[in-house]
Formats: sequence, C-alpha cells, structure tokens
Amino acid sequence: MRDTITAALKAATLAQDKKRTGTLRLIMAAIKDRDIAARTAGTGQASDVELIDLLAKMVKQRLESAKIYEDNGRPELAAQEREEIAIIEEYLPKQLNEDEAKAAIAAIVTETGASGIRDMNKVMSELKARYAGQMDFSKASAAVKAALSN
Repeated sequence: MRDTITAALKAATLAQDKKRTGTLRLIMAAIKDRDIAARTAGTGQASDVELIDLLAKMVKQRLESAKIYEDNGRPELAAQEREEIAIIEEYLPKQLNEDEAKAAIAAIVTETGASGIRDMNKVMSELKARYAGQMDFSKASAAVKAALSN
C-alpha cells in the first residue's frame, strides 16, 4: 500500500496536480506518524490493516468536517473536504453495501454458531478480521445485535 501511494504522489507531483499532491502528502504524513508509533511500541511498521483503518479514520474526519462546513454556510470548504475524501477512498478497499454487509453478518453468525447477544464479540471480531476497511463497524454492530436477538 505504501508503494502505491508513493508512486501516486510522484505521478501527481509530476502532473502538477496540487490538490491530489496535497492530499497524498497528508496520507503519507499520517502513515509515517503511525509507523513511528508502531516502532515505539516495538512492532516495526504498521500493517496494511492498520493503514486501512487509518485511511478510514481520515475519511470519517473529513465527512464530519464537511458536515460542519455545510451547517455553517461554507459550501466551498465542504466541497474541498469531499474532494479529499474521493482521493483517499481510492486507496481503501471497496465498501460493502447494506445488503452485502447483512449477508456477510448472516454468514458469520451461521459459521460461528452464534446464538445470542453474548456471542456478539465473537461475531464482531470475525467481521473485523475478514472485512477490515470494507464496512462501517458501528453500523455493523447494530446489525449484528439485531441478527442475534432474533
């Protein structure tokens, strides 16, 4: 993932695409910060799963910022945030839609033999292992709870 982003940064710089270059530099800086934190914890470099989580967090932050800008009458700043979101999302795995997420949850509930709310942690940990960066786990948590309570 690092190599892909580095190559994209070089290409954007050569093409003099200022918006893309700036966003990719933000991504690279965040990755370097995460790597430094991982080294101080003694684990070396951050894994691709951690980087996917990092990019998802960056998207979520920008969505919140865009909403705040829109609420305060600053559509030009909201548009800028949405442009950054589009660039960051290019490096995230494809997000599951609602039906795909429900199907994945149902399959994992069946595979793990989960039968009640007490098995929720087991189902959620399996979801996170298989679908990291592909779904919003706060929404998935509600769907798991609904599936296990039936």
